[in-house]
Amino acid sequence: MEEWVGGLWHKYITRKASTEFTDAAVQFSQVSHAIGLVYRALGGEAVKRVEAASDRDYIVRRSFLEKIAGENQQISLAWQDDESLRLPETLAVFPHAELNHDLYIWLAVLAAQHDGKFRHWAIDNQQLVLDVLERFPALVPRYQRLAKAFVSSRADHSKRPKAEQLMEQAINQAILSPGSVKEFPTVNYAPQAVYLWLYPSAHVDPQVLPEFDDSDEALEAAELSKAKKSDTSRKKAERVDSGDEKDGMMIFRLETMFSWSEFSKLDRGTDDSDDDDEDNQRIAEDLDKITVAKQQSQKSARIKIDMDLPSASEDDLPLGDGIKLPEWNYKKQCLEADRCLLQPMLPKDSIAQKLPLKLQRTAKVIQAQFEQLRSVRYWLKGEQQGEELDLAAWLDFHIESKISPTKEKGHYRSFRGNNRDISTLLLADLSMSTDAYLDDNSRVIDVVQDSMLLFGEALNSVGDSFAMYGFSSVKRTNVRFTLLKNFNEKYDDTIRGRVRSIRPGFYTRMGAAIRQATKVLVEQRSTQKLLLILTDGKPNDIDHYEGRFGIEDTHQAIKEANKLGIKPFCITIDQEAQSYLPYLFGSNGYTVILRPDQLPVRLPQLYHQLTSQ
Repeated sequence: MEEWVGGLWHKYITRKASTEFTDAAVQFSQVSHAIGLVYRALGGEAVKRVEAASDRDYIVRRSFLEKIAGENQQISLAWQDDESLRLPETLAVFPHAELNHDLYIWLAVLAAQHDGKFRHWAIDNQQLVLDVLERFPALVPRYQRLAKAFVSSRADHSKRPKAEQLMEQAINQAILSPGSVKEFPTVNYAPQAVYLWLYPSAHVDPQVLPEFDDSDEALEAAELSKAKKSDTSRKKAERVDSGDEKDGMMIFRLETMFSWSEFSKLDRGTDDSDDDDEDNQRIAEDLDKITVAKQQSQKSARIKIDMDLPSASEDDLPLGDGIKLPEWNYKKQCLEADRCLLQPMLPKDSIAQKLPLKLQRTAKVIQAQFEQLRSVRYWLKGEQQGEELDLAAWLDFHIESKISPTKEKGHYRSFRGNNRDISTLLLADLSMSTDAYLDDNSRVIDVVQDSMLLFGEALNSVGDSFAMYGFSSVKRTNVRFTLLKNFNEKYDDTIRGRVRSIRPGFYTRMGAAIRQATKVLVEQRSTQKLLLILTDGKPNDIDHYEGRFGIEDTHQAIKEANKLGIKPFCITIDQEAQSYLPYLFGSNGYTVILRPDQLPVRLPQLYHQLTSQ
């Protein structure tokens, strides 16, 4: 009974204290696609993520009811940094859903024209609004609607201190007439949230930034790989020193027990059997701030990660000492020389094998489709030199010379071909994600193997020059580049055996692999050069290569390939590829295979389309 009454009271007081129009609320998830299109179309950085922002501390004067209900202690605001644009997870500022929707679009337009840095928050926002309205006059009516509705929705400040009243008047004037307010009074509380403006980025304590040294790099990556994506918002974080306490007895009084949101410097042990990922995920979603501490002893975790790497006796066969390659640093806007070490390798214990029976029928169908691409070969007659004597030409010359003096002509014929002058390199992602199961019987790596085999059968039948490589990585010093077939090798059972022996690897340092593939293609003498990239996810690794760093490096590697006359094309089974592949390959430089089991048939068909134009 007590809980029931308490629940009713909570609903009542929360509803009374709330200033939002919940019936007209618009969720970020409903408009995220439109926001992304507007943001990038009007000049926003294509590589930035567009996502929902979690609530942040906002010290504003609260009413008596708000204090009782616990409202407005934290507010979700619009801001951006180098990695992403973050907008409120829900907007219920106006009584009409159409206005709340327009507010999302307006914030995306502002963010597209702003670099995220402020000298004076209010003055800079006014100037930003003026610049946007001058550049896009069609937005003036929309802004005026939003401005009038926003000012009319503001709380009554007549009973507030004089300074706060003056601040509110200045903000209202700045909203209605951008650029007209040059000075703002000083107040003890932040003004009521101005949802029509952008806010400075939520500064992260330097201690929160990950420390990428060799001692904890692998551990952090392992923990990150366990995380499950639950929603679009991001949490505030802080890093603290881990406690010095060792395992032992914990004594406390019940009334001093910590809540989930409080941090206690206590060694809780690291027994994997006690982990409960679902509970941890649920708790993380409920927290406003996530506190993390560096473990003092990580040797066991490091050993666990290192054991995923095969020993030298069980690993693939290295070819040479490795190749040093540059990598793009987008923050410095430069290529850092010799940053990556790429190791060419051969699959270990591969033996010559025939094409699997399950693929033979499909291979025959694909080969028949490729017959139209076969080179047309013919005899060129009347040549001065050639493989055979042209008897008809010699007989004509002999008869004409008996009748009258005749100039000597060519008496040979040469076997010529209208050859397709093209070289193709197929680069397959062999990262650990390819070990995932598509159904009860097959994994992604199985589909990749079948695709490469049918690709080889198709190109071998038409006589095109091609090579096949696979890649994965473990940090920048171990980019594995697996040789399956080079351009000089004949496609036979030995190559089929190599393809069938590939195994899931580690991470996806795509930039280094593309640069090496580009080097191989540049050495070919053909006039057309095609680089096909087969992958199931975005670029990533465990040493700074996650997120924008990997995307920007891959983008730069593709630009380098284009400048050298190479045509890159990506085939992916990643259903979220639309968020990053247009930036990497352009709108016509990739395709998404919605059903991965169709990849073995679709890959040769895509090659047929790309090379028959």
